[in-house]
Amino acid sequence: MKYAGRFNSLVFKGQDVLSAIDLFRQVRGITHLEFNYPEHFAGYDLEEIKAHMGPLKVNGLAVRWRKDFLFGNFTNPDPETRKKALQMTFDACDLCRSLGGQVITLWLENDGFDYPFQVDYEEAFTQIVDAVRQVCDYAPDLKISIEYKPYEERNFALVDSAGMTLYLLEKVNRENAGCTLDFCHMLMKHDSPSYGLSLAASSRKLFGLHMNDGYGFQDSGLIFGSVNFSLAAEFIYYLLRYGYDGVVFFDTFPIRENGKDEIQANIEAFELIRNKVEKAGLERIADVVASRDGIRVNQLIRELLTEAGS
Repeated sequence: MKYAGRFNSLVFKGQDVLSAIDLFRQVRGITHLEFNYPEHFAGYDLEEIKAHMGPLKVNGLAVRWRKDFLFGNFTNPDPETRKKALQMTFDACDLCRSLGGQVITLWLENDGFDYPFQVDYEEAFTQIVDAVRQVCDYAPDLKISIEYKPYEERNFALVDSAGMTLYLLEKVNRENAGCTLDFCHMLMKHDSPSYGLSLAASSRKLFGLHMNDGYGFQDSGLIFGSVNFSLAAEFIYYLLRYGYDGVVFFDTFPIRENGKDEIQANIEAFELIRNKVEKAGLERIADVVASRDGIRVNQLIRELLTEAGS
């Protein structure tokens, strides 16, 4: 598997971007970097960043619209601000390409609403469709990937679920438009993570993963598989079943933990669960799934928890 860790897991611990890259190179299993744009590039020389990367590759960039976009990114009521949001995305595409990356991740953090009567829903959704189309057409050589989150930063997001994301992609109707699935965000929506994964992967629209864990009421960003082992194992089963070959990005928040050690723990947890699933056997698991038998399912889960893959 190809793995990447969250830059801010290290930057928020006092590292600058260059020293964070140096730490990533010390994490066993890390193969790729994922930057936020523009925050991880402001004040840095691009060639110096490349020099620190060494053998690591860039998977992509996530665009971050911050304080100037509190009323919306692609749906901002000010047309000039909407143009600015688009231009930022175009600039991120150019930079991603220069770093050898392939994926632009768009979490539409401010495109939502807080009150009834606050937004014209049809108009706002149409604005998102139009903006994503423009980004896809600007960078047809890149994967433009939508990351949904049901709430936070707004009380309601306009693109808030796996189903709504796939509906958006259908309306955008571009080959290079897809989605990034965040495990915690799916739990927050009470989506079944593997159900959304299955629909996205079978539609050839699964462009990225944000792996983490939590309790479903907030974006906890805990170490993968630490809370919802069975859901994590099922998710990996479907990744293997559909032959996902993209980067596994760990979007976790080591607020009290050592950042480097926490990234390493994510990789080790993912590898452990993957090994358990592989030892149980994809064909055998498929047979259990086909049976729709809750008792057989429970036996499989108990086996995964104990001897299989240990």
